[in-house]
Amino acid sequence: TRVQPVRRSAMVINMSELFTVDGTVKTYEVPLEMSEVIWKRKKYPIVSKQPVELRLTHEGDRKIAITAKVSLVLEMPCDRCLDNVKVPMDLDFERNVDANASAEERIAQLDEQSYIDGYHLDVDGMVLDEMMTDIPDKVLCREDCKGICSQCGKNLNDGPCGCAEEPKDPRMAAISDIFSKFKEV
Repeated sequence: TRVQPVRRSAMVINMSELFTVDGTVKTYEVPLEMSEVIWKRKKYPIVSKQPVELRLTHEGDRKIAITAKVSLVLEMPCDRCLDNVKVPMDLDFERNVDANASAEERIAQLDEQSYIDGYHLDVDGMVLDEMMTDIPDKVLCREDCKGICSQCGKNLNDGPCGCAEEPKDPRMAAISDIFSKFKEV
């Protein structure tokens, strides 16, 4: 599943200024422009974020080593009860960019790097690319979340709803009767 940014403008760094001398190092503290992400066709707001700390090193022959660090918090619904959950994401990663490679060559090497356009680095795009591997598939407000009642929709973490429990499968009714007798003892 592809994560997509929702943003008004992107912070772009021109990497060509690094190419003058091998070993040139530039550090940046760049604000993250994204305010929310789209993942699995749903929008999730970023409720807290720190600036992205970047270190770009020219390793020679227009090859750049990038180290990046950023902390942010997404707000996502609990998979059981649908309450909002703050999901912290501390991303600390490295990327290598070959500015000599064409887009076609990157695709052929399965290294699409959609955040690179010529000598320009789209910081939000790079962070978003890293987020794709870190967004959890399942979010719970707590480990023992009881979810919602399938009949009335009440959040069962707030207490019982009073609906009569019915077996989901009529073939299991006999077994449910046996277990309910043990509860009475």
